[in-house]
Amino acid sequence: MLNAELTVLDWIQLHLRCPFLDLLIPFVSLLSNHGEIWICLAVLLFLLRRQRRHGVSCACALALDLLACNLILKPLIGRGRPFLFRPELSLLVSPPGDASFPSGHTAAAFAVVFALRASGSPLWRPALALAAVTAFSRLYLYVHWPTDILGGILLGAAVGWTGAKTAEFLLKKPANT
Repeated sequence: MLNAELTVLDWIQLHLRCPFLDLLIPFVSLLSNHGEIWICLAVLLFLLRRQRRHGVSCACALALDLLACNLILKPLIGRGRPFLFRPELSLLVSPPGDASFPSGHTAAAFAVVFALRASGSPLWRPALALAAVTAFSRLYLYVHWPTDILGGILLGAAVGWTGAKTAEFLLKKPANT
């Protein structure tokens, strides 16, 4: 499995790496460091009265993602990152020091996509585009294995849907009796 994943990462480096992407991709990845762009989106949606339920859905999804990904799965699995095998291929000045599986950037991005989709927001489509580029950026930067990305997408889907359902429960108005 390791050889197959290294083959995918090496193919990206050999066939897709170029000066333009070398500038763009680290910026795209930086947008999602610590989930900043997704947190900002959740806050913005929460502040807009008509979008509040979508903001709460995203916030719940991101909270569940933080617990599942960063506090449980990464420490439990402890998988090393691909740049440890080929340090010369990482474009990041200070590569991440935590475990690799699942991809936190990818999980947070897809958590928001699925929370938006499950809560009925049309913003899930542009969020999906950014989430896909974010996931690709982690491969391009040689900081995640392809299975880390897949794991992040699956985790994001699960916590995104759960976050939307949690928000729906929390925002239900009690019946007037």
